[in-house]
Amino acid sequence: MIKVLFVCLGNICRSPTAEGVFRELVRRQGLEGDILADSAGTSGWHVGAPPDSRSQAEARRRGVDLSGLRSRKVTEEDFGRFDLILGMDRDNVEDLLDICPPDRKDRVRLFTEFARTHRAGCVPDPYYGGPDGFAKVFDLVEDCAGGLLEHLLLRGGGHGE
Repeated sequence: MIKVLFVCLGNICRSPTAEGVFRELVRRQGLEGDILADSAGTSGWHVGAPPDSRSQAEARRRGVDLSGLRSRKVTEEDFGRFDLILGMDRDNVEDLLDICPPDRKDRVRLFTEFARTHRAGCVPDPYYGGPDGFAKVFDLVEDCAGGLLEHLLLRGGGHGE
């Protein structure tokens, strides 16, 4: 089984959207028994909270249900449990690398590395913006999630490549 963890700052906007979109892509391919997705935040500000209502609304409009997800903070155990740990922006990646055991750093990557058509350096945080920011984030996340799934299917794995 390949295990992927999506990470942003608070785990209420970007990373749960990525988890939900990726899970839906995995489900459509019938790969639920082969690929596991989860999400977490580098901060513990929102632990136990559901995804932001604007993220949930955008996801619902696009056929993805985020309602069962709850925020949690990244733990040291996550670096041993997940094959790929994908930060939504460079600050998230740096924060992850700061707490990551040295022998697991190859598992930490930037999610936008898997973008197929978008040329964004990061998934921008839509929290303080309007609803159009959530739509743009969803578009980018869909693109990156599709590229990630292609990558995993072509390479049969994810870390250390």
